[in-house]
Amino acid sequence: QVQLAESGGGLVQAGGSLRLACAASGRTFSSYPVEWFRQAPRKDREFVARISGSGSSIYYADSVKGRFTISRDNAKNTVYLQMNSLKPEDTAVYYCRTDVYWGQGTQVTVSS
Repeated sequence: QVQLAESGGGLVQAGGSLRLACAASGRTFSSYPVEWFRQAPRKDREFVARISGSGSSIYYADSVKGRFTISRDNAKNTVYLQMNSLKPEDTAVYYCRTDVYWGQGTQVTVSS
């Protein structure tokens, strides 16, 4: 079993920044890739970013490339999503996932 807990969401103006964290507990974290997804109101959940267990392999959705940075600290069992130059269309609930486990999500709201 793995428990994931996201944090760091909030309300920010367009152009601002937020850093989300996904803290894991329950088993060895470093062996597994972790992904961030988001779901806006009335839209399907979409992929945002992925990082391998070692952190050496990273992928981004085109919509966030160049603005978001995913990283991980395996000593802290935590994956981060640094979000810069935020846009109103980034407004969503952000979730992290590893293997088959999901966190509860954290709300990000970007005002124009």
